[in-house]
Amino acid sequence: MDETDEVLAQAATGDMDAFAQLVRRHQAVVWSIAHRFLRDRTLAEEVAQDVFLELFRNIAAIKSDAHLLFWLRKVTGHRCIDKARRERTHLQVSLDEVPEPFELRTKFNASDPLLTDKLREAITGLPATPRMIIILRYQANLEPMEIAAALEMSVNTVKSHLRRAIIVLREKLSRSIGGAFV
Repeated sequence: MDETDEVLAQAATGDMDAFAQLVRRHQAVVWSIAHRFLRDRTLAEEVAQDVFLELFRNIAAIKSDAHLLFWLRKVTGHRCIDKARRERTHLQVSLDEVPEPFELRTKFNASDPLLTDKLREAITGLPATPRMIIILRYQANLEPMEIAAALEMSVNTVKSHLRRAIIVLREKLSRSIGGAFV
């Protein structure tokens, strides 16, 4: 048993310090997904609190650090989609306030601020489920099979949402900036 799994086992027995250590270790992942999806700091914090409260209730069912990370992404994704459906609005935040996800910074040429801003706007305009799939694929760097498991849908459905979302994003970027995106 490695150190991470040991901390998980201690948290499962009610050790609050061990649970706090797990929260500190994984809070950036949960908050980042929620903030990127909801585009609102306060709502992202609410979702993160809900996710960790749910984790506290279900900590005994978590068997490993890999399982914990999978579980956190899954619950965060579902909570974000639920929150967006309840809010029924696309929340707007100044694009200057939104941090770049690390994957977008490394895979996308961030030296073009116009393209970066237009991409953020286009992603924000996607419906809830495709937006979450895009975020999990390109921010959390999950494969379609992992996204399917996290969102409890078939791999083909994930791939279909991903393919359609990319087509929509390309069309929006082509219209707003001009030119063709391949």
